[in-house]
Amino acid sequence: MKQPRAWQRMLSGRRLDLLDPTPMDIEIEDIAHGLAFVARWNGQTIGNFAYSVAEHSLLVEQIFLRLVPNATPSQRLTALLHDAPEYVIGDMISPVKSSVGPGYEELDRRLTAAIHIRFGLPAMTPLALKKQIKKADKVSAWLEATQLAGFSKVEADKLFCKFDATIIHGLILHLRPPIEVRQDFTSRHAVLLGGL
Repeated sequence: MKQPRAWQRMLSGRRLDLLDPTPMDIEIEDIAHGLAFVARWNGQTIGNFAYSVAEHSLLVEQIFLRLVPNATPSQRLTALLHDAPEYVIGDMISPVKSSVGPGYEELDRRLTAAIHIRFGLPAMTPLALKKQIKKADKVSAWLEATQLAGFSKVEADKLFCKFDATIIHGLILHLRPPIEVRQDFTSRHAVLLGGL
């Protein structure tokens, strides 16, 4: 029997093998474009535009810097790229990830390693850094839940986390067209990559 196709053609012309991704087939423009069109919360947010994974990634990097003010450009780039594999595998809400099982995690791990190597980061994120980024991710989820997805603050506290309110001071989420988010994501990546 013929094996099913396991690669995806990117707009850059690259052909990314999802089962065996290589750093040479990773382009930031493909990541930024894909993430700008992937909706968080399965699209169940208020407004005329989806809240994208690219926008979320920019917010996570911003919160991460508030949590870890002395973070290096490499650590901040890791935070920005924490959901980068979703440019090809999409964003699944946590309940779906739990039901899919370890296959999703393995695919995510392989893609993350290829992306990290492509941009000069360690293939595997050190555990301490991973925990710091996860905390920023949870704070971001709390903000998104309460500002965009209709959750009460009490419900968000239970589901995501409680944190010092000064971390989110002044952070108000705005929905923007994908082209704006894509450009900001690509620009932010260039700034952080230039600092390595």
